[in-house]
Amino acid sequence: MIDLHTHSLLSDGALLPSELVRRAYAVGYKAIGIADHADISNIDFIVPRIVKSSQALTSSKIKVIPGIELTHVPPKDFPSLIKYARANGIKLVIVHGETIVEPVIPGTNSAALECDIDILAHPGLITLKDAKVAAKRGIHLELTAKTGHSLTNGHVARIACEAKARLVLNTDAHGPKDLITRDTAMSIALGSGLTDMRALAVFNNSSQLLKKF
Repeated sequence: MIDLHTHSLLSDGALLPSELVRRAYAVGYKAIGIADHADISNIDFIVPRIVKSSQALTSSKIKVIPGIELTHVPPKDFPSLIKYARANGIKLVIVHGETIVEPVIPGTNSAALECDIDILAHPGLITLKDAKVAAKRGIHLELTAKTGHSLTNGHVARIACEAKARLVLNTDAHGPKDLITRDTAMSIALGSGLTDMRALAVFNNSSQLLKKF
């Protein structure tokens, strides 16, 4: 299992990075992205801590990717925050997309897809136009195991396939019970309406993205 979207207690998760990584390994993970929530108020606090812990916790058994998830950030601030994160050791940049269960700023999806990001998380009722931008720019759209955010997995899968955008599947884990096995992840992918072949492609996309880091 490769899960590139998880949270530690550096933001609103329940676990220290060390316990999060240990529990992920015990479930069968080969790689995990720690991508805590960030905005202008805390990015300077969490970035060095995520980078330091990711370096310390990466081993031959599991790879730990230092990331951030820009969350409820005014779109105009994306470029400067992304530049800061990248310059200070963050490898994986995620933007908290327009999930239907939170009041995300309208236009977040479109603005994020014009920036130097890797994943647009739980993008809700993403438009075909935006999905085509993601496809063109090589940005991955997320299917998620997270309760609530997963309500639009079927729509995201259908639009991504139509636009030929790459999909990944992550947990958005905030606690130990959120971590899943690859078999469960496969069931979620199939449950979003993907065929067996396209579901397998989702996992291959995560593997290919991991090589970037």
